[in-house]
Amino acid sequence: MAIQQGRCIVAVSLLLLISPLCMGMGGGYLFPQFYDKSCPKAKEIVQSIVAQAVAKEARMAASLLRLHFHDCFVKGCDASVLLDSSNNIISEKGSNPNKNSLRGFEVIDEIKAALETVCPQTVSCADIVALAARDGTVLAGGPYWDVPLGRRDSLGASISGSNRNIPAPNDTLPTIITKFKLQQLDIVDLVALSGGHTIGMSRCTSFRQRLYNQTGNGLADSTLEESFAAQLRYGCPRSGGDNNLFVLDKVTPTKFDNFYYKNILYGKGLLSSDEVLFTKSPDTMALVKHYAENEAAFLEQFAKSMIKMGNISPLTGYEGQVRKNCRVVN
Repeated sequence: MAIQQGRCIVAVSLLLLISPLCMGMGGGYLFPQFYDKSCPKAKEIVQSIVAQAVAKEARMAASLLRLHFHDCFVKGCDASVLLDSSNNIISEKGSNPNKNSLRGFEVIDEIKAALETVCPQTVSCADIVALAARDGTVLAGGPYWDVPLGRRDSLGASISGSNRNIPAPNDTLPTIITKFKLQQLDIVDLVALSGGHTIGMSRCTSFRQRLYNQTGNGLADSTLEESFAAQLRYGCPRSGGDNNLFVLDKVTPTKFDNFYYKNILYGKGLLSSDEVLFTKSPDTMALVKHYAENEAAFLEQFAKSMIKMGNISPLTGYEGQVRKNCRVVN
């Protein structure tokens, strides 16, 4: 039996095992078993290298998750974000959301090198990014999901798309909702995927305006809890210190849980884009409250929304290519 869900099909076997099948742009399907014959150790290799990277630096789990997000929101999940600048490519790494901020490229390089040794030109960089995001999430204590596989890698990048399509920390809620809608993601996906901020860090430059001049009156954001704002001002001065880092979840910064939502309830969401989920819409507010009260519901929805996000306009079949080096086209 197969149940159609948007462009994903959930195949239900007699054993009631559920495995998502997602249709790509080239008409081919994404499915978790894609490499079972062509590169049976692929998932194991990705998981092993991600585990080493996260053991070395806990923050890497969040960095790999964010890498997947920033890839999928620009031209679809096609590893365009990994390309370096060349004669005919302007890298997305230099865009406003990514410059001096996006990380994890070396981990992807290491995974790719290991896979090229075992099964040359078989596993795409786009699939590596998707698997690494899942594995990092699980290592941080988050949910597991079967990653549909079979994406191909793009032949180009879009710095303009990166500047335009990725939600910014200072965007208004209607702008963020619109950017998600353009990717066929709804407000449930938006609030659940924002919960990825339960791990990781953010730079001072991403939230400074909340501390000193949120509405042009020189005052802090009124939705920011006062003592929390004072702590932030201590490490994020009015000028300078742009790259000073702050944890997104002060309570459990490296654990994937629902404290992100609990923090928002008390005015302790770090970014404006976090806080507006609670203060600017009754619909998103209800979801924030729901996930703050019910961690299991959050984790379940996060996994579903990650599968949905991972299915944004993938290249399949004969589209694109499988890059030998994730930083350059073949």
